[in-house]
Amino acid sequence: MKVLITGGAGFIGSHLAEKLLEQGHHVFAVDNLSTGKLENIVHLRGNPEFEFFAGTIMDEILMAEMISQCETIFHLAAAVGVRLIIDKPVDTIETNIMGSEIVLKLANRRKRKVIITSTSEVYGKNEQVPFKESDDSVYGPTVKSRWSYACSKAIDEFLALAYYREKKLPVVIVRLFNTIGARQTGEYGMVVPTFVKQALMGHPLTVFGDGSQSRCFTNVRDVVRAMVSLAENPEAVGQVYNIGSSEVITINDLACRVKELCGSKSEIQYIPYDKAFEAGFEDMYQRVPDLLKIHDAIGYKPMISLDQSIQEIIEYYKR
Repeated sequence: MKVLITGGAGFIGSHLAEKLLEQGHHVFAVDNLSTGKLENIVHLRGNPEFEFFAGTIMDEILMAEMISQCETIFHLAAAVGVRLIIDKPVDTIETNIMGSEIVLKLANRRKRKVIITSTSEVYGKNEQVPFKESDDSVYGPTVKSRWSYACSKAIDEFLALAYYREKKLPVVIVRLFNTIGARQTGEYGMVVPTFVKQALMGHPLTVFGDGSQSRCFTNVRDVVRAMVSLAENPEAVGQVYNIGSSEVITINDLACRVKELCGSKSEIQYIPYDKAFEAGFEDMYQRVPDLLKIHDAIGYKPMISLDQSIQEIIEYYKR
């Protein structure tokens, strides 16, 4: 099968390309390299079943040509990371909404299956954990640019489901919860690689807020395995699925875990959100997925522990 990955040189996209190539698929990848990196796919470039195109999903001519050659599209291209969202809100909104609209419109012409990558951010300030796919979204005010990412991804979901209901376009939506692993960088605010790099260099581990906020971190290999399985499941079409882990940890405990695994004596430094991001910044206090729906669909359960994931990131940075 021929498959297109938008954002194919990114952290998750590169792992997804590996998985699809292992299964014998021909993979086309497109990335504008704004956050993706060629080094993530350098080991794939010699594979005759892998083709990379440096370009943007906003280029309709390029996207039309690539989509015409593929049977399935994994749409990962998006603005990611809290820092990037705060610094470049226009790019965030335009890329996430307009880019997804282009992908869906062109896919609909040929009725190609589209797997839309969404985010746990769409649950917003909802505190009824664990989050179920049918739960309400609760966002802050529009004057807080932090919520523009969540809203833009929610619009992606609305649009994808509208294409499914009105035009019968086969779509599957996946909401990812804090994906981590080798090749992820902390450049745009990802906490685990940031902590690992700080610990290895002997720098203070910077915790935003008081560190009591909790998260569930999921290894990227568990994530791409689930994405591929959902893409292969005809009953997943028109559905939304959480992909994550049930292992809950506070950011304070995460910092301590990283220090221990790195053998680091770094101190932990607390930075108020207002200084780290912007005045009045609001965070999600808890982010825990309900995994019953995806387990029922494909038998999914995370296989890789948080400690193993952290260790993979440590080895990546050491290399």
